[in-house]
Amino acid sequence: MSPHLKKVSAAGILITLGIIFGDIGTSPLYVFKAIVGDRPVTDELVYGGISCVVWTLTLQTTFKYILLTLQADNKGEGGIFSLFALVRRYRHWLYFPAIVGAGTLLADGIITPPISVASAVEGLNGVKGLEHTIVPGNDLTVGIVIGILSLLFFFQRFGTKVVGISFGPIMLIWFSMIMALGIHEVAQYPEVLKAVNPYYAIKLLTDYPEGFWLLGAVFLCTTGAEALYSDLGHCGKKNIQVSWIFVKISLLANYFGQAAWILLRGKQHLDGLNPFYEMMPHWFLLSGIIIATLATIIASQALISGSFTLISEAVSLNFWPKITIKFPSNIKGQIYIPSINWILWFGCMAVMLYFKESSNMEAAYGFSITIAMLMTTTLMFYYMKFIKKWAAVLMILVLLVFVTVETSFFIANVAKIKKRWMFLIFEFGLIFTMYVWYQARKITNRFLNFVSLTEQIPALKELSSDISVPKYATHLVYLTKANNARSIEQKMINSIFGKQPKRADVYWFVHIDRTDEPYTMEYSIEELEEDKVIRVELRLGFRIQTRINLFFKKILDEMVQQHELCLKESKYEAMQKYKLAADIRYVIVDRFLSVENEFSLREGFILNAYFGLKGLGQSDKKAFGLDYSDTQTEMIPLVVTPAAHVDLKRVAHV
Repeated sequence: MSPHLKKVSAAGILITLGIIFGDIGTSPLYVFKAIVGDRPVTDELVYGGISCVVWTLTLQTTFKYILLTLQADNKGEGGIFSLFALVRRYRHWLYFPAIVGAGTLLADGIITPPISVASAVEGLNGVKGLEHTIVPGNDLTVGIVIGILSLLFFFQRFGTKVVGISFGPIMLIWFSMIMALGIHEVAQYPEVLKAVNPYYAIKLLTDYPEGFWLLGAVFLCTTGAEALYSDLGHCGKKNIQVSWIFVKISLLANYFGQAAWILLRGKQHLDGLNPFYEMMPHWFLLSGIIIATLATIIASQALISGSFTLISEAVSLNFWPKITIKFPSNIKGQIYIPSINWILWFGCMAVMLYFKESSNMEAAYGFSITIAMLMTTTLMFYYMKFIKKWAAVLMILVLLVFVTVETSFFIANVAKIKKRWMFLIFEFGLIFTMYVWYQARKITNRFLNFVSLTEQIPALKELSSDISVPKYATHLVYLTKANNARSIEQKMINSIFGKQPKRADVYWFVHIDRTDEPYTMEYSIEELEEDKVIRVELRLGFRIQTRINLFFKKILDEMVQQHELCLKESKYEAMQKYKLAADIRYVIVDRFLSVENEFSLREGFILNAYFGLKGLGQSDKKAFGLDYSDTQTEMIPLVVTPAAHVDLKRVAHV
């Protein structure tokens, strides 16, 4: 995070508007239209609907996320995996709410860009001359939305450094516009402000025929709150909290304005009209639609960037297969993941082609976000209990409020499953991948056999000086999982002393320690045998991309400069006079699933799925940032459950 974003400033607030509030900020485009729908317009429905929106934004967004959840920052970073990293040591099963929350947040995210951009583009239907051209759901409208979204995903590879500068000013214009439009309508019908009273919300939920189920539409007003927490690291807590005051006033002004417009017109039904655009004077409509479209593109961009960050963290925390991660600019935290980019693109295209218009998407939107919020609440409970050490009574009271509210939203959203069944495949796929990867890593780690490295030092020294063995490398580097500096995997010793011994001048064992902090980049050195056996401890934050080739060369250079190592140049006498750099060889010892296993049903399913996913993912060479020319991968069989008895009988030769 930039230093100027750690404290409240005009620049910080402007950047925050552009990055943080896009999703929740564009919700007025469709929320109130979804609440009223094709129902008869009554005072009970309008006042109750706006009252529910007010108190949902207050309880869920302001209280839970802005005031409470933002306190759970992990060295300035937010999001469900950052929260998990803070509390995972207190309960071993907390990985499950973390992966469910992350999976559902990603899955429901594929509907945010289509519904936002479609809601904006469909406003062109009110422009004179376009009434019969831009019709919600027709091929032209769908094509325009698909074109905009496809361009957005295509340009992800170049980063958002240039266009990102304009995000803040555009969103400032957007929020100012929706506030002005809302205030203009409220001024004509100030009586609508009495909906601040929660009495109207309670009356709607208890007395209106389908009042409780309207919560599914009401929930849309706070769907961006979870993403807001995920983007904490980009802008800082104080800037988010201060700018939320302006954002919330703008949102409420617009919601109240839409309610006032409906009540003033005395309409019996909306008849497909969107109160958001109906509030605009006709001369301003085209300009307003352009601003709305830009705002929805910015909201979509924030969601895509957040998805990249979420998957990057999942890879670092061993919840996701190793995949290609690129850095399109030198801005800290800005990454590009090609595979996720095109998965999201495909999902957005499928959503747009299936639903065709925003009103159809409204009925399917929000289900998964309620699950993500419940998972965050679960993790927050342990954060409050073990880290903040809240009093039990206060903690239970706060938890009870959130669980009650979110469970109500969840039940109301359950009805959407039949309209969004195809999303369940995507959601289960994401959660299944994270679960399998995490559990399989636990299973395979059980079969890591460690031996004493110090006991192997005499043999390593003898091999290194034995000129009868061809030299394999000057520096031979192994990546070890041994947390203890005096231990090493048996498979690595077998690799060194196996059928073709690997003679080297220096044997390096590099261990990567993933820290709970996001951006740690530290290392320490322990020479177990001077200039012969050296262990490197790399401490990397869970948001740091692993680039062993780059890191190791820097470590080597620093040790030579500080005269801790005198082996920078080649040890081949014929080559020393040319001052050629010493050769470095990396060895990765990987496993394949042996056919000799007799698994239990659960282990067999998890491990077969794990190795299947591993085959689809990135190779260890790429994942660790190693050059292909300097790296060798050795495969050894993994025998988890060896066959106990082989019923094979010898018979007489016929």
